[in-house]
Amino acid sequence: MSGGGLKFRADGTFTIVQFTDMHFGGGGEMEQDGKTAALVERVIATERPDLVVLTGDMIWSAGVTDPASSFRRAIAPVTASGVPWAAVFGNHDAEQGVTREELLAIQLENSGCLTQSGPADVSGTGNYALTVGSKDSGSDAAVFYFLDSGAESPEPVGGYEWLHTDQVYWYTSQSRRLNAGKAAPLPALAFFHIPLPEYETVWRLGKAVGIKSEDVCCPKINSGMFAAMVETGDVMGVFVGHDHDNDYCGTLHGVKLCYGRVTGYNCYGGLRRGARVVRMHEGRRSFVTWLRLDNGEAVQFT
Repeated sequence: MSGGGLKFRADGTFTIVQFTDMHFGGGGEMEQDGKTAALVERVIATERPDLVVLTGDMIWSAGVTDPASSFRRAIAPVTASGVPWAAVFGNHDAEQGVTREELLAIQLENSGCLTQSGPADVSGTGNYALTVGSKDSGSDAAVFYFLDSGAESPEPVGGYEWLHTDQVYWYTSQSRRLNAGKAAPLPALAFFHIPLPEYETVWRLGKAVGIKSEDVCCPKINSGMFAAMVETGDVMGVFVGHDHDNDYCGTLHGVKLCYGRVTGYNCYGGLRRGARVVRMHEGRRSFVTWLRLDNGEAVQFT
């Protein structure tokens, strides 16, 4: 559960860069993937984050001769930066020719990687939490939850997989353990790939800011993860990817639901490529976020 030495800076800030849907591999991979790698390098150099988070679909695995090689290329600019990083899987990472466990082993070859396999008896690979220490005492001052949102749902349900009830229970159990005896829950963020059904709700209610240029490709089954977050009261923000033409953020029942900005050039989508940046301040139950685009522009979200 350790954050691998993550700590708020002396000025009280902690900055995260979220890259999503890099989609290394597949057709025309070298030219497009080279552009993606250069973008990742530029954003990290500009933002100087304390943590990089990859929210899935790092690669295309279906129809690729060597998905493990594609994955190593995908994470190379992140590992080269020396910034601590963590990842969750998307629906395309282990679609064919490689398993989540094999891709996790590749991640763990790098000392700066904080990804964990998570409990073997919980659905998915990569359900884990990382804590961030206080700048002064080093005691836990924030927590990040990472969840494996899966891939495809079985027939006859169809569509995308949902976060399973054992994952909901795992999250609430971790939250209770981390916040036991505290006057207020630790400020928390959650990261996974496939959006919750509530992403559609927050847009429909007119409570979101940003771009929605495609349907919310969420699961058909709502397993209650959002309700658990509202009831538990620690998660301030959720960050996903998956839908390349959406980048909005909206607040629903006190939780900000945010898309990242598609990062990879080797995939569909009409949005300018980029990354989402999130900045927390120790002791505050709030955060600020913006997009850093491939032309250097920063797009602020409030």
